[in-house]
Amino acid sequence: MTENGLIGLREAAAALGIHPATLRAWADKGDVPSSRTLGGHRRFRRSDLDAWSAARMRGHLPGAEVVIQNALGRARFDLTEGRLNAEAWYQRLDGPARQEHRAMGRRLLTLLLIFISDESKAAETLEAARAIGREYEGMGRVSGLTLTETARAYLFFRKYLSQSVLDALGANAVSPQTLKAWRELQTRVAQFTDEVLIALIAASTEAGA
Repeated sequence: MTENGLIGLREAAAALGIHPATLRAWADKGDVPSSRTLGGHRRFRRSDLDAWSAARMRGHLPGAEVVIQNALGRARFDLTEGRLNAEAWYQRLDGPARQEHRAMGRRLLTLLLIFISDESKAAETLEAARAIGREYEGMGRVSGLTLTETARAYLFFRKYLSQSVLDALGANAVSPQTLKAWRELQTRVAQFTDEVLIALIAASTEAGA
């Protein structure tokens, strides 16, 4: 707790059950009331957070865009914190391969957003996702990664999506209606990400044959 009853970004994000990067983005857009210190640090009032959270509970669950935004925020946070550098498979990627890995992750996030928000495009987005799964395998093979290491690289990305769904759920009221909606969302996220992994493994099998 800071002076005048204000709290910092991390404490406010924890109170809302979301990632700090997500709260930062919402505050930048003016969706969540905040102020800045002379040093440029964000500050939030507990009363504003409580009122904002209550308003969301009375409304609808956050949409797919929030889940994707949270996943992106987590990925950026891990990059800035250097957590990726602790991964053995990441250390074996050169600069261009690392950029390619991040670019594929962004493409998958975009496809996932389409997949869970527009059922009419489900088939084509799944096929595009499978193509990226094959690209993951090819990138790993060219970089000298084993299939296990390439799968770990993909699963490192996938965990952000799963955690983002849980974070968004935790920030909202749980009722039979909202719980059903989130279960459906989790099922679609799992379907999408599983198809990418299956395509990755299939590509490795075909390359070995």
